[in-house]
Amino acid sequence: MQFFQIDKTQPPSDPTDDFISQLSPPDQVADLLKRSCYDCHSYKTEYPWYTSVAPLSWWIGHHIKEGREHLNFSEWGKYTDRRKRHKLEECWEEVEEGLMPLSSYLWVHGEAKLSQEQASLLIDWFKEQENAF
Repeated sequence: MQFFQIDKTQPPSDPTDDFISQLSPPDQVADLLKRSCYDCHSYKTEYPWYTSVAPLSWWIGHHIKEGREHLNFSEWGKYTDRRKRHKLEECWEEVEEGLMPLSSYLWVHGEAKLSQEQASLLIDWFKEQENAF
């Protein structure tokens, strides 16, 4: 099983297309995004040692691939305004419903857990941005 490793290459991307570069959120929001979202929803994934242990690595690799397909903050600048508005709506809905970050991600990334205050901050900010499109 160990012979079949996940692809950990970070695809090249234009830094000017990045969500944070494009929308310039307040520092507190940017920090929350980096800590709670970017690992699975961007090309800035950090792969800890256990992502080299199959079959756990396959499960994690699948989550990252799926997360990037659903929303990729590194490719934000390439989205249409309509898609951006829709993704912002999904962002605040997922956080509001407690679906993001994934509970399975929080098992080993406790620092990504959002307090109620942090979740409210993100939700409000996502809603403000959604209305700008």
